[in-house]
Amino acid sequence: MDDTTSYKTDKVTFTVLVTGANSGLGFAISCRLIDEFLFTRPQSQTLHLLFSTRDARKSEDTQRRLRKHLQKTLQEANGRTMGISLLLEARVKLEGVLVDLLQLTSVKALAEQLLRRNQKIDAVVWNAGIAGWKGLNWPKAIWHILTDLIHASTYPTYPIPLEGLVTKAQTGSSDEPQLGQVFTANVFGHYLLTHWLSPLMGSETRIVWISSISALPETFSPEDLQGLKAQMAYEGSKRLTDLLVLTSELPSTQAYTSTFLPEQEGQRQRPKMYVTHPGVVGTSIAGLPRLLELLMFAAFYIARWLGSPWHLVSAYKGAVSAVFAVIAHASQLPELEEREGKGKWGSATGVYGDERVARTEVEGWAFCGRVGVVPTGSVTGPVGRYRGRRETTGEGREGFEEEGRRVWRELEALRGEWEGRLGGIGIGQEGSVVDG
Repeated sequence: MDDTTSYKTDKVTFTVLVTGANSGLGFAISCRLIDEFLFTRPQSQTLHLLFSTRDARKSEDTQRRLRKHLQKTLQEANGRTMGISLLLEARVKLEGVLVDLLQLTSVKALAEQLLRRNQKIDAVVWNAGIAGWKGLNWPKAIWHILTDLIHASTYPTYPIPLEGLVTKAQTGSSDEPQLGQVFTANVFGHYLLTHWLSPLMGSETRIVWISSISALPETFSPEDLQGLKAQMAYEGSKRLTDLLVLTSELPSTQAYTSTFLPEQEGQRQRPKMYVTHPGVVGTSIAGLPRLLELLMFAAFYIARWLGSPWHLVSAYKGAVSAVFAVIAHASQLPELEEREGKGKWGSATGVYGDERVARTEVEGWAFCGRVGVVPTGSVTGPVGRYRGRRETTGEGREGFEEEGRRVWRELEALRGEWEGRLGGIGIGQEGSVVDG
């Protein structure tokens, strides 16, 4: 069996970087990654989990809670096979790193820190992000939930946006252009980090972006790339993520992807990017008081019992698609996408909470970038699909690709502009990369 088929099962250390790991989905992804790694990978392989938070206090707290989760997993394993926990515990190394995605100097500092080590990265999960809401339109929310529960809780239109949010100054220069806050946290900070860390990525490295089930085409305009005028900046940033990832392997975007992820010496091919979404789960991004949070969970459970394929409710269940994208066998993901087309991999569920990974329809791309083709494992039923969706046609597919090429072009131009302002990557004497 060659290394492409086994997908790095011969590696002694498997290194994964997860951003925004201190709570919600990011923490759940970290926990689930530990669990699935321990019981699916060879005993000779160690997981080095790099989890990012914004400050040292959150990092220490996340380390403590991940340790607690690991101990629980080990105790359960001991119940099945006495003494196995001693073997399993040594296979997980947890390390916190700091980054504030709204401060590009912080993003650059993390890149330099990791480049200085010159340790190869096997996967990254770009999970961190912000919502950009200031609250909910409660009358509208209550009415929609009571009269149209599944659709209203899958594709909410009642959050009240904070329009035109911008980041704090990045360099202090008087001519510095504004950066959209939601755009920077959800897309651009990760975009820069991907480029800067590319020397540490091999042919089989997986770059996993977290999108959303509610990333609808009307939430994003290429004329407003950063969502500064958007009513739904969060959803627009996720639509941008879909465009970015799903068109990343097309010939029409190669002029931009080749400079974004330049081939490293000895690489057979560039690292691949994948897009996943967690379905509908309860996380801290909603920012609700405790009582309303309980009511939210109750509504999610009812939606699932009514047949919604997307209401997984718990973040741990919602993490199934992201963890799948990180550690799935080659035949289950990269080879499958080569055969059946690139897809958006969502966390789906049955009525009883039996989570699974399913292809999700993306307007303009369909299920796999091929008009009229519906691969096995796609969610196709009427329940849970966007009511205003338009069937992808040949013209729509061409439009999606053109929009993808445009956002690639603009993001690469923006990257060049900000690298010019921030200066090149410098990592001292220990590393080999000296310029970004």
